Amino acid sequence: MKLIPTSIPEVVLFEPRVFHDNRGFFMESWNQATFDALIGETRFVQDNYSRSKKGTLRGLHLQLNHPQGKLIWVLSGTIFDVAVDMRPKSATFGHWTAQILSVEEHRALWIPEGFAHGFYVLSEFADVLYKCTDFYHPEDELTLHWQDPTTAIDWPLDVDPIVSWKDSQGGDFATVVEKVNG
Repeated sequence: MKLIPTSIPEVVLFEPRVFHDNRGFFMESWNQATFDALIGETRFVQDNYSRSKKGTLRGLHLQLNHPQGKLIWVLSGTIFDVAVDMRPKSATFGHWTAQILSVEEHRALWIPEGFAHGFYVLSEFADVLYKCTDFYHPEDELTLHWQDPTTAIDWPLDVDPIVSWKDSQGGDFATVVEKVNG
């Protein structure tokens, strides 16, 4: 397993060793001991799976009192995956990083607790699986608006995004930060 840094040091790409032959390929998709050795002891408690069609934009979500670290894989298709640092004492507070994740590259993105997360589907469909370090608590969720002018994420939109009503009602950066700071 190879770690590839992003512009925010705590957000990293995992690149597994993939063995190809005439039958297809084989890879170890998950190994707790390897992950713990590279990132630190981490306990995952929930896996989530979504299928989204081209142009779907999900997020940007975070939980206030039950923050979730997330390890994201794409099982089919391609997404533009985004993490926004919402940790007020961080040197990268308010910064965002993004990665293209695809089934062809087999990479996973680790987003630690304290980040807002979202993605935009670039392919006809995308199946996304992510492991979470805490359970989902809907009453605890905050949504940072995907078009927030402070973060100014450069989404690679090729169509008008399909956004849920909840995500369309997301708050601006200052409002979400105020809630994070209590």
